[in-house]
Amino acid sequence: METKSKKSTLVNIFALASFLHDMGSDIVFSVWPIFVTDVLKANMAILGFIDGVGEAIVSLSQAVSGYLSDRIRRRKIFVWLGYLFGGIARIGYALAPTWQWLLPFRILDRSGKIRGSPRDAIISEISTKENRGRNFGLLRSADNLGAVVGIILSIVLLGVIGYKPLFLLAAVPSVIAVFLLIIFIREEKPVQEKLHKTIRFRGFSSDLKMYTISSVLFALGGFSYSFLLVFAKRFGFQTIHIPALYLSFTLVATLFSLPLGKLSDAIGRKKVLYLSFLFWALVSILFLFWNSYIGIIIGFIFYGLHRAAIEPVQKSFVAELSPKEFLASSLGGFQMAVGLSALPGSFIAGVLWDNFSIQAPFYFSLVLTSLALVLLTLVKEKK
Repeated sequence: METKSKKSTLVNIFALASFLHDMGSDIVFSVWPIFVTDVLKANMAILGFIDGVGEAIVSLSQAVSGYLSDRIRRRKIFVWLGYLFGGIARIGYALAPTWQWLLPFRILDRSGKIRGSPRDAIISEISTKENRGRNFGLLRSADNLGAVVGIILSIVLLGVIGYKPLFLLAAVPSVIAVFLLIIFIREEKPVQEKLHKTIRFRGFSSDLKMYTISSVLFALGGFSYSFLLVFAKRFGFQTIHIPALYLSFTLVATLFSLPLGKLSDAIGRKKVLYLSFLFWALVSILFLFWNSYIGIIIGFIFYGLHRAAIEPVQKSFVAELSPKEFLASSLGGFQMAVGLSALPGSFIAGVLWDNFSIQAPFYFSLVLTSLALVLLTLVKEKK
């Protein structure tokens, strides 16, 4: 039996690795939509397609790694390989001459999410119901703090060294994270035999099914942060200000992920998930109806609150609704369903943007968010 101190150390090591990897990620992604649309000359439908493909790959990679992790009773190898994939992809971004060249590296980058389900399973297994939200919140805070540092580096260095050297630099933190995990994480031999069964959607409990459907609807109506950044640029924000907007919502997510994770431990997961839906609805409303610099800035703040509320709490909620022997598989299967919805979601948003108006994706999102919220009310939490 692992001691409380050892479990806390494991959580902290994973948090440090996440900090490093997200530092590299957000050196890139704070300027990603501008790089894709202005430097490589892609339109919004292509940007939505690339981002959507990325999210679909995330879903598939997490489902596959979750299944394999449960089947072979191994977690660590998926985690460090995931970080390595991300580092290699950033080198590819730096070398891409046109947007078409981004696709294979975007796929590799998002395939790095094979780390997600196994890592989340480890965190869930060493947690209790009383601290699971706190532990996932700490992990998200570390992710977001790394993102804050990465964004600041991007703001400082972009004008000095340019996009491609910046993207090469972004690969370094992920490589450090790989060595950190290989050296300091020790995985004991599995006590249980390898599984010969698998879990499918029909094997989910009725509450997990309902929550999955709710989340799929929400993802279908959602779209990537890239649309918010390009909206701000079209409104009048200068290119140099775009990473600062990215920083604003990431900093908010950093500050509030841990408190909102702890709040879900105290008052229940659903109440905090209601807040996450409300925050996203406020983002859409502000971008639709408050056409001012201040309104857009406040919208980015609410977007940060949305991410802080949904990311740690969603994982905790799914873990608690899942059968324990299929924990990583259930987490991966859930992420697969949600991620596959993100592909058409971002693509539809891009088509609506290009063919109707820049407001159209927000109206579409509000409708599906409302439906998703209704379905969430039907999900029962485990006591």
